[in-house]
Amino acid sequence: MFTGIIEELGTVTRVERTADAARLTVRGPLAVEGAKHGDSIAVSGVCLTVVDFDDEGFTADVMAQTLAMSTLDGAAEGLAVNLERAARVGDRIGGHIVQGHIDGTAEVLEIRPGDAWRVIRFSLDLAHAPLVVDKGSIAVDGVSLTVSAVGDEPDGSWFEVSLIPETLTATTLGARVVGDRVNIETDILARQVERMLRFDALRRDEPAERTSSIIGFQAAPVSSPRAASGGVA
Repeated sequence: MFTGIIEELGTVTRVERTADAARLTVRGPLAVEGAKHGDSIAVSGVCLTVVDFDDEGFTADVMAQTLAMSTLDGAAEGLAVNLERAARVGDRIGGHIVQGHIDGTAEVLEIRPGDAWRVIRFSLDLAHAPLVVDKGSIAVDGVSLTVSAVGDEPDGSWFEVSLIPETLTATTLGARVVGDRVNIETDILARQVERMLRFDALRRDEPAERTSSIIGFQAAPVSSPRAASGGVA
């Protein structure tokens, strides 16, 4: 689990590709402080597992599904990435709960600069649109952000974030231009609610026997108050 507070700007130093996977080596001296084999590090929002490391960086494998769903499919030597080590129990959560399990990518549609801040508008797939709300949380390239506006147009949905100077300089978002792709992870609470509502709709539309199997169990007849309360005979 992560919090979306970026600790370090890292750099991809090597990419080894196979038919259905890739192995990335990333420079990040801070990210590997106290690192162990098997630790999790979020790379621009994607949770990766450390398979090798030294004092300067680490190596991680990226499977085909992750490549297909994220911007890591285009990773190359020299690419700047946001790095965050997994949260420790007892840490302050300065952002929000981020799993590093991204939903997909979004495209930068518009950038509006201010005196010391910047508003960026991103595209939003129809499947993800119900999960993004005004003033809600979203992770963009692993950065915990607050949605400052959200909308639906005839040509697609969008959301905006307002970036302060610290975010612009401490993360890769300051270098984004129109047309760039970013990784997005919607709020885990919204995803859980959507899942429950989907199953509730299925239960209301299906016969009783079918709906009990949908949710993973078969109801047993209750023969006594003791059985109904979960007691053991």
